[in-house]
Amino acid sequence: MNGWVNQAISIIEADFKRSSDTHLLKLELPSSSKVSLYLKDESTHPTGSLKHRLARSLFLYGLCNGHIQENTTIVESSSGNTAISEAYFAKLLGLAFIAVVPKATSQDKIDKIGFYDGQCHFVEPGDIYSEAARLAHELKGHYMDQFTFAERATDWRGNNNIAESIYSQMSSETSPVPDWIVTSAGTGGTSATIGRYIRYKCHPTKLCVADPDNSVFYDYYETGNKDLVLKNSSNVEGIGRPRVEPSFLSSVVDRMIKVPDQASYATIHFLEKILNRRCGGSTGTNLYAVFQIISELNLQEREVSVVSMICDGGERYADTYYNDDWLRDKGFKLQPYIERLEKFYETGVLASSS
Repeated sequence: MNGWVNQAISIIEADFKRSSDTHLLKLELPSSSKVSLYLKDESTHPTGSLKHRLARSLFLYGLCNGHIQENTTIVESSSGNTAISEAYFAKLLGLAFIAVVPKATSQDKIDKIGFYDGQCHFVEPGDIYSEAARLAHELKGHYMDQFTFAERATDWRGNNNIAESIYSQMSSETSPVPDWIVTSAGTGGTSATIGRYIRYKCHPTKLCVADPDNSVFYDYYETGNKDLVLKNSSNVEGIGRPRVEPSFLSSVVDRMIKVPDQASYATIHFLEKILNRRCGGSTGTNLYAVFQIISELNLQEREVSVVSMICDGGERYADTYYNDDWLRDKGFKLQPYIERLEKFYETGVLASSS
C-alpha cells in the first residue's frame, strides 16, 4: 500500500476519533406509558446527517480497494446529504469532488457542498447514475456509487456502526433490547446494516422500513420484482428511490410501512412542538411509521422500547418543508395529519389516514 493511501486512512481515522458518538434521545409520549421511544440523533455529525457514517465508510472502502489514490477526482450521485458528507472527506484528503445532483436539490444543500469545495453538476433525477459514471470515466476519477456499495462498505458486524451504537446506548434502559427499530431507506445501507446486525447478534428486534410516496422499495418488498421503475421521484429528500437499488436488502426487513408525503411533513411540524427543534423530512417519514407501530403496541400493553432516528436537521429545509408557500404551491395539506398526530399524543391511538 502506498504512502499516500496510508496517510489518507490515518487522516480519516483521526477525524473519527475526534468525533464523539451521536446522542440517543428519549422522547416522552404521555399516552404511551409502556412504550419507550428513543431517537438516534444523527444530525450531530460534523456534516449534520446520517450520511456522514456512509461517506466515511465509502472513502475507506475506496481507499482499501485501491480505487482512490492521490489526485483522484471523487464523483457521486446524490440528492444532497451524502454529497455534503463526501465533500467534507474529499476536502480532508485534498481531493476534488463533484456531486451529480437533481436540479431540484435545495439551495442550502448546494451551498454546503460548496462550503467543502465540492462542485455540483445538475441533471434530471433519472440521469444521476449514468451521468456520474460518465463523468468519473471522463475524468479518470472514482464514482463512489453509494446506491451500489452502501450495504457492503459498512462493517455490519460492529466497529461502532449505527446498530452497535444503538444497542450499546440502550443497555441501561428499562427495555434494553428494542422491540422495533424503524428507519427509512435511500441507498438501503442503513437498513441493511441494522438488519444484518440484529441477526448476527440473535436479537429478537424487528426491523421496519418506512417508505415515502414515489418510492419503489415498498412495492418491491411486496412483489419481489427488482425491475420495478417509477417515473417520478420522492419529494422527501434523501430517501425513496424510483428504482430498486442494489444496496436495499429486503430479506433483512420484517415490515414496511408506506408513508404519504403529507404525513411526513405534518410529523416534523408536530415534532417541532414536542421536541422543540426542527428535523428533516425523512425524520418525519420515520416517525409517522413509528407512531403507527406504537399505536399498535399500546393495545398489547407490553413494556417495550422502539428506536428510530433523526436523520438530519430541519434548517436545511427552511425554504421547503417549513415554508407555507412551498407547501401550498405543492398542494400539501398538513392539518388533517397534524390533528391525527395530536390525537395520538393525547390517546396513544393513531387513526388511519384512509
